[in-house]
Amino acid sequence: MKILHIDSSISGAQSVSRQLGASVIARLKEAAPDHTVVYRDLAAAPVPHQSPSLQFAKLKVMYEAGVLSGGVGDMVATAIQAGATVDPTTEAELSVLDGVLDEFLAADVVVIGAPMYNFSIPSQLKAWIDCLAVPGKTFAYTATGVEGLCGGKKLIVASSRGGFYTVGSPMASMDHQEAFLKSYFGFVGITDMSFVRAEGVNIGPEQREQAIASALSEIATLKAA
Repeated sequence: MKILHIDSSISGAQSVSRQLGASVIARLKEAAPDHTVVYRDLAAAPVPHQSPSLQFAKLKVMYEAGVLSGGVGDMVATAIQAGATVDPTTEAELSVLDGVLDEFLAADVVVIGAPMYNFSIPSQLKAWIDCLAVPGKTFAYTATGVEGLCGGKKLIVASSRGGFYTVGSPMASMDHQEAFLKSYFGFVGITDMSFVRAEGVNIGPEQREQAIASALSEIATLKAA
């Protein structure tokens, strides 16, 4: 079984989500030592954000592979005929995006360390997620609607939040972190999702300690499959 481990916190050794994510990986490896782990630190090595040049490069690849047609295909063809090219920097960025997608597609289990930043996820995690939104790879448009293509994967999110945002709390409506992750990965077909949460970690030292201890206790019961 292949595990993809993603970290996105900028807090280094002080990061709660990194601590929880590492504990999840240790637990999964303990349960099945033969699991292989691929690790990507989005804070240390951010993936490229979307840009016009990168979008054109992706569309050009799809057009040349014969999987892009219609109005967009005509637009790309016109641009190519007019001499539009992809510069070396964009080629390198496209290669990074391809690697990110390949890692995700190859994984049976995806473990994401996801802190809440300003009620949502870190921008570097959003940039990584944007790399995964590829028609024909992670989802497909069909006559009956969108079909997610990643249904065989398991997702485990190591979530940390400075305050309290679970259902029933006064700030629950401001949760655009876990809610977004559930929506996006559900969109690509993943239904097997687990969220290990340390909440209220910025309230004070005692609450932080209790939240981490509770999350670690939950992690001890996790299974990869």
